[in-house]
Amino acid sequence: MDDVFKALADPSRRQLLDRLRERDGQNLSELCDCLAMARQSVSKHLAVLEAASLVVITWRGREKVHHLNAAPIRAIAHRWISKYAQERVNALADLKTALESNVSNTQFVYTTYVRTTPERLWQALTDPAFTRRYWGVQLLSEWRKGSPVTWEENGVVIADPEQVVLESDPPRRLAYTWHTFTPQWATGAGIDDETLARLAGEPRSKVTFDVEPDGDQVRLTVAHSDFLPGSTVLEMVSTGWPRLLSDLKSLLEADEARSRHGG
Repeated sequence: MDDVFKALADPSRRQLLDRLRERDGQNLSELCDCLAMARQSVSKHLAVLEAASLVVITWRGREKVHHLNAAPIRAIAHRWISKYAQERVNALADLKTALESNVSNTQFVYTTYVRTTPERLWQALTDPAFTRRYWGVQLLSEWRKGSPVTWEENGVVIADPEQVVLESDPPRRLAYTWHTFTPQWATGAGIDDETLARLAGEPRSKVTFDVEPDGDQVRLTVAHSDFLPGSTVLEMVSTGWPRLLSDLKSLLEADEARSRHGG
């Protein structure tokens, strides 16, 4: 956490984070516009933010794109502040409200660190018995490129020719298209007809998981992309993914602790 506090101590770096909060997914030239300093200096500030995991990098062709990552700030709240002001911290830790929400964006990116192995994390992402434990959803697939992905939730089975695996490189990288929004799914999820119509009218999105070892932890980056500006699906997943990944982290780390202690 020292890196996080160091990164946040500089007003120029805080200004860069504010710029990404206003519009996520900007390249270096776009970010330089908000600071009266040389391009090289902005690059150095971004490197500090990236080292602290406050900024996550993705690539758009040959272009490096920067995304705000609120996970380290959430971790600070859980470690200290929540002991003294649980209700207020819960409100601040709502990442959609505090840091990440911007429905004009076309991509959601989130990074978290889990004390586990890449193989175990891959299992948690692909084993239907495991996904049901933290997600309430069973994902059924052979997890090879082009394989269909069947989504089972609340007793509803969702299968569609366009629900497929796009990339599969165990245990490092997985990508698949998002599920189809059916009336049966909406009923089980408590979604009204008006919202369902907006969801079903949007282009199909995709989600990508990148798994990287980092000492005794694993760095997991989730990128949910291919949204149009103002997407209702993006607004929903921007709230859902942080909560879901927090549950995944808690489950894996609890399992890891029991394994270490022979439980």
